[in-house]
Amino acid sequence: MTVTTKRYALEKNDYIKLAFFQHIRDQWYWLLIPIGIMVLGLILNFTGIYKNWWILITAFIGGLLYLAFWGAQFAGVTQQEANKQMFDKFIYEIDSRHIMIKVNAKEGGIMKWDMVKSIEKTKDCYLLHMGKAQFLKFPFTIFTSENDIKLFETIVKRKELL
Repeated sequence: MTVTTKRYALEKNDYIKLAFFQHIRDQWYWLLIPIGIMVLGLILNFTGIYKNWWILITAFIGGLLYLAFWGAQFAGVTQQEANKQMFDKFIYEIDSRHIMIKVNAKEGGIMKWDMVKSIEKTKDCYLLHMGKAQFLKFPFTIFTSENDIKLFETIVKRKELL
């Protein structure tokens, strides 16, 4: 049995948001450095050992710069010519062997299930994670019926990805 979706294109803003939050969720511990420095600065400031607010300000700005750096990285991905096809409209045909990604009736490619590392079900879509900032987003609206959603979910549960 095959699940055929409607034509769908990932929006650039969706990619930036999803990739950014996926990266922060995976690399959250780097934010402990500025938070730790701010806590140390507060302790030193309120105990009177070293009264200086610059430690707090610098650590806060450093944390913001870290977040801004990764936001700019993912925004830059959307502007590169090499990544332009990520945001084209595709039709997906999903079965237990592979995912067929079609540009039109004659052109397309095959993605094997072993490329998918995990699948996350959110309130409005399925996210197929393939690597760092690499994913496919399948909103529930691209499926033609409720049965297609159930069949897709059955396939991914058999693959032990969901």
